[in-house]
Amino acid sequence: QVQLVESGGGLVQAGGSLRLSCAASGGAFSSYKMGWFRQAPGKEREFVAAINRSGASTSYANSVKGRFTISRDNAKNTVYLQMNSLKPEDTAVYYCAADPSRTILVNTRPRYYDYWGQGTQVTVSS
Repeated sequence: QVQLVESGGGLVQAGGSLRLSCAASGGAFSSYKMGWFRQAPGKEREFVAAINRSGASTSYANSVKGRFTISRDNAKNTVYLQMNSLKPEDTAVYYCAADPSRTILVNTRPRYYDYWGQGTQVTVSS
């Protein structure tokens, strides 16, 4: 069973950048597809980005496409989310999650992800 710990959140002005990290332990990290989700107050958890086991295939929500980049380093058991051109509407708690399914395609729905981190707060001021 894998444990996930996010870091890198904080307060940033609109137009700024942040890099989130998610460190995995306790499992074979390279066997999991990984995803980032976010949840704003009063809203449902939503998909942000996902990456396959090798890192060769990624998927993004339309709202972040062109601004966010997901990547992974299997040697370091870590997945990253580089966030540029941040907007106030990006404010949320960001979660990383691990999908153990053996299908090739990455999943965008939370129900496919069995393991979750505790989340890190990202606040973008206008």
